[in-house]
Amino acid sequence: MSSFNGWPRPKEGPDRDFVGYGRSLPKVKWPNGARVAVSLCLNYEEGSERSYPAGDNANDASGENTRVFPPGVRNLATESIFEYGSRAGVFRLLRMFDDLGVKCTAFAAAVALKINRDASDWMVESGHEICSHGWRWSEQWTMSREEEREKILWAIDLFKEVTGQRPDGWYSRYGASLNTRELLVEQGFLYDCDAYNDDLPYFTEVKGSQHLVLPYSMIYNDGRYQSGQFGGPDDFFALMRRAFDYLWEEGATNPKMMSIGLHPRWIGQAGRASALKEFIEYAQRRGDVWFARRVDIARWWLGHHHEFKRGPDWR
Repeated sequence: MSSFNGWPRPKEGPDRDFVGYGRSLPKVKWPNGARVAVSLCLNYEEGSERSYPAGDNANDASGENTRVFPPGVRNLATESIFEYGSRAGVFRLLRMFDDLGVKCTAFAAAVALKINRDASDWMVESGHEICSHGWRWSEQWTMSREEEREKILWAIDLFKEVTGQRPDGWYSRYGASLNTRELLVEQGFLYDCDAYNDDLPYFTEVKGSQHLVLPYSMIYNDGRYQSGQFGGPDDFFALMRRAFDYLWEEGATNPKMMSIGLHPRWIGQAGRASALKEFIEYAQRRGDVWFARRVDIARWWLGHHHEFKRGPDWR
């Protein structure tokens, strides 16, 4: 007879949760009876990535130029791919969002916003949410706790300088450290997006406090262009439409959230942007959809679904 009684709690960092809401899906209500809350997440990182001009002695590898340069050699091609996102792609997307009447959440690195004030001013003036994506586009898990706290504070200060307000939310590059969530609660963040484990927001306990998590997605994400999993814009549109339709059908009884990851240097290319435009128009025609900033989803959840808060022994 097996004696297994579950994994022990880790000494550091959050516990793992394999059940979530389980078989009893929560009876969620979105504004105006929407079946799906669609969150457009504009990852604005250009200019904050690793580069020789920034003093990193390295080129960031997250681009569509596959040629590997030897150490110490500056990769101008990769740099220019990032520049496309800030010079052309971001403005194409912001113009599209204005034309279609939808709001996005910009997962923005503070340094990237500072570099391109035309883009950051447009985001603010159009009423998009600026969510912190860090001081620079850096991996939180490479930092000591004190260094990470310092960079979070730097980010907050620079956001306030550039946008006139501090961010309510946070999203780390490629995952949080064991300290990130505790540091965010310490600094009073309303929510974070450092999880990929649900179709709905949820509360988690952080040192005795209830903290809200809005899960993000690597599946409904234009990063699949860069990885070669999307062959073209039709692949993007087909996956987004299928996901939306399925969530929309589920939403007749149990409304859900759909997060869509966007990057100006990838989806901002004209041929790819056309597929995003077609998807937004498709969802708008179908109706019963709420294109929402993540801060609005967070505030709605806190105001209408606080019954889902959980203590340490909730199960």
